Amino acid sequence: MRQVPTIYFIRHGETDWNAERRYQGQRDIPLNDRGRAQARRNGEALKPLLPAIAGLRFISSPLSRTRETMHIVRETLGLEIAHYDVDDRIIELHYGDWQGRLQSDLPQLDPEGWEAREADPFHWRPKGGENYVDLSERLRSWAGSLEGACVVVSHGGVSRALRGMLVDGIVATDVPRLEVPQDRILVLSNRSLHWV
Repeated sequence: MRQVPTIYFIRHGETDWNAERRYQGQRDIPLNDRGRAQARRNGEALKPLLPAIAGLRFISSPLSRTRETMHIVRETLGLEIAHYDVDDRIIELHYGDWQGRLQSDLPQLDPEGWEAREADPFHWRPKGGENYVDLSERLRSWAGSLEGACVVVSHGGVSRALRGMLVDGIVATDVPRLEVPQDRILVLSNRSLHWV
């Protein structure tokens, strides 16, 4: 893959389903109050980059939790709230039959799927869903289309997969276990990363 421009990556703020450890995937779950505070914190963290960052392309996943996060970030930066793009390719992994299920219930509800995921979480695919290989293919198309630095609001799985693709030293087996904080900004640049 060619060199990708700098990406300021923000995971959406917390939802009630995040707090419950319930699989969301592509279900459209709104932010909770803590998630809104996290989004404001991330907007504040970008303020030192003004005015330069105001001219970058801002891109969101289509789900409401990412779009609300984007609105809060842009409002905090003093930018026009609705001036950003939406791209379906950066939507979260689809967890198929697991969407809406509590993580703690899955060893009993789907013991074979749980074992398969524990054995190989990068290649494991839930019934009716996607795996990290599928997600990475989607993201290659998106990342390859970037023409300049951008600010992105997306999801935990997307954050992990992008790091696996764009950061030296991260291998596929590491990807599903990478941390995905909602109160820090991941900066991906020149095959490396740092947090803001």
